[in-house]
Amino acid sequence: MFRFFVGQSPTLAFIETLALLFGISWLDLATGHQVSLVLFYTVPIIFAVWLCDNKSVFVIAGLAGVLWSWADLVLGHSYSSSTVQAWEIAIRFAFFFVVALAGIAMRERQEASDARIALLEHTQRLEKQIIEVSEHEQQRIGRDLHDGLCQFLAAIGCAATSLKVDLQDKGLTSFAKSAAEIEKLLSESVNQARDLSHGLVPVQLGDHGLPAALRELAAATNRLLPVRCSFECDPETAAGRNGNATHLYRIAQEAIHNATKHGKAGRIDIRLSANSSVTSLSITDDGIGFPKQTPESDGVGISIMRYRANLMSGEFAIEVSANGGTTVFCTVPNGGAV
Repeated sequence: MFRFFVGQSPTLAFIETLALLFGISWLDLATGHQVSLVLFYTVPIIFAVWLCDNKSVFVIAGLAGVLWSWADLVLGHSYSSSTVQAWEIAIRFAFFFVVALAGIAMRERQEASDARIALLEHTQRLEKQIIEVSEHEQQRIGRDLHDGLCQFLAAIGCAATSLKVDLQDKGLTSFAKSAAEIEKLLSESVNQARDLSHGLVPVQLGDHGLPAALRELAAATNRLLPVRCSFECDPETAAGRNGNATHLYRIAQEAIHNATKHGKAGRIDIRLSANSSVTSLSITDDGIGFPKQTPESDGVGISIMRYRANLMSGEFAIEVSANGGTTVFCTVPNGGAV
């Protein structure tokens, strides 16, 4: 019903408000001056507040005062003096205008609140789209690295191997050693390009999903950084097929980056678990920990991790041990995230 009235034109709403006001005035005449209907006169004012513009609201408020005064005079309500009568009329007019002002203030406050909520929702949608576009672009670059650069470098490596063999057959040992060095460098380049590709396209939504990606992340961390990184996953944790897997992987990736760069960690433990209701990810290190920070002073990495958790309607927390070391927690509702 309210939606029906809100959807009307302001002119029609104003006419309906006038009809309601005149109806209340007629009811006032019918009941006599022994029954006060002052509060009923506020109903059309409130009606006008939500359906008409501000000018119409004040017109209705003024007309309510006029009709109440007219009904009061017609019914022959007696006052002790004209001063008292004037005072009563002035009080009624003031009351109706105060109701109009209060209603307009409440409406504008509600409209401002709705506008802020709409803006926040729009901003969140834009931020989510930006992250999705960023993830898509990273995946594209990762696939290009894997399918393009890695294959190209591998082909050059094969050519270097053939060149090394030919030079050895011709007795050109010094040149063969140079070719072998080129072969070695190309092999390392392929491995690094493949690691970059896997970092950009971490979660393959296949049969193993997030657990496999986190296991590969731990292996790559062991291989590329001077830390010991382990991954543990509950056997019953199912593989997942939705976008939350990528967010959880990025949180783990950022936590490892913080632990090695800022925490000076020597060991990092990643744990993934799930039950019927939630999926939990924790990354624990033995580093020096983080300085105490307020949410306003969080670094960009922590803010991004917290934002990713919010996108999944999850909970994010960082705990610093008294003996050093940091644990990053992220718990999300179980919707197939892993």
